[in-house]
Amino acid sequence: MVMAEAETAPTGAPHVGSHQHSDVSGGWLRAATFGAMDGLVSNTALIAGVAAAADAHTVVIGGVAGLLSGAFSMALGEYTSVTTANEQLDSEVRVERRAFKAHPQAERAELVASLMEMGLSRETAQKATDEIHRDETRALNFHLVQELGVDPTEKPSPYVAAGSSFVMFAIGALVPLIPYLLGLENLWAGLLCGGLGLMIAGAVAARFTSRPAWFAALRQLAFGTVAIAATYAVGTLVDKFL
Repeated sequence: MVMAEAETAPTGAPHVGSHQHSDVSGGWLRAATFGAMDGLVSNTALIAGVAAAADAHTVVIGGVAGLLSGAFSMALGEYTSVTTANEQLDSEVRVERRAFKAHPQAERAELVASLMEMGLSRETAQKATDEIHRDETRALNFHLVQELGVDPTEKPSPYVAAGSSFVMFAIGALVPLIPYLLGLENLWAGLLCGGLGLMIAGAVAARFTSRPAWFAALRQLAFGTVAIAATYAVGTLVDKFL
């Protein structure tokens, strides 16, 4: 039990790795989750919309085209987004580095004030500032964490984000196509696969957020159902009036 660990731990002992944190800065989790959900919703909705007005052969062509175009679009979007964010952070690093050279005492005073706002006494804050500023790079990173809430040493990789987004979108988009690719030309079978995929993806994503798996699964299914139903309705109307 946690209480027992706390009672038996020696006073002043360093904190041991009794728990682990997920990687929240690597860039892959958000991209992978978003890619899988988007692939499932968009391609299931696309298949439903096309199936409302076309035969199974056209549905498969549209579904495969949606898979490829969506996967490439997601990967490019993630790469551009992460790269732009990293470049903006690099720009802020240069701004802070120039401030260090032009106004070193003002930067020190700024850090002292920031540490005092966190509850340190002036004397302790000044000593900590002196320690931190012995290494310019470390001081620079510390200032940016305090001022912007980001650490320049933990920038996400645009390649990891793009790759995980591409792969997971493709997997998600493939799920509602499975019945058609197996020869079962039935929209309801595709919708069932898409719905199950959404629930599984939601439940898996919940592992990283400590949310109840059933809640995340049903939430994704509900959101996906709205999008799919709307697309099917539009496909039916287009087929009727055009």
